[in-house]
Amino acid sequence: MTAVEFPLCDVSLDRSFGGRDERIEREKALAVVDLLESNTFIPVGHDGGPYRLRIEMVDRRLALHIADDKGAHIVCHYLSLAPFRRLLKDYTRICESYYDAIGRSGPERLQAIDMGRRGIHDEAAELLRERLSAKVHVDKDTARRLFTLIYALLARNVTYPMLLS
Repeated sequence: MTAVEFPLCDVSLDRSFGGRDERIEREKALAVVDLLESNTFIPVGHDGGPYRLRIEMVDRRLALHIADDKGAHIVCHYLSLAPFRRLLKDYTRICESYYDAIGRSGPERLQAIDMGRRGIHDEAAELLRERLSAKVHVDKDTARRLFTLIYALLARNVTYPMLLS
């Protein structure tokens, strides 16, 4: 089977926490659109998609609920966020620097900050791929978009601010 046979057809985040920052909500929306347009998402041991993915926090862990396109439960995977803590802190700080620099700094400064942001994003996406590898195979772009969604979930989730500060 090819990755085309295993697409995500729906992606959602826990909605029990309202969006606090328009910029983060915009990034989340773009990540979902990009994921639905193109993704590689292959749950290990499952015979085909498409899949629905719901991401939420459960007992201070990230929960990935995977269902088929009709909504029938397939599997839930739980990930500790401890390995991501430093990357989430760094990513939060560099995003804040980028937003603060918009309109106040020259293009060279914005470009330098954005390069740093992309570097942290790539590192976090690779860590996510490694942590998921025994459960779900994802390509680099899918991992990047999933990390954006994890960041958006945690950034708007006031119950877990220590993960981002």
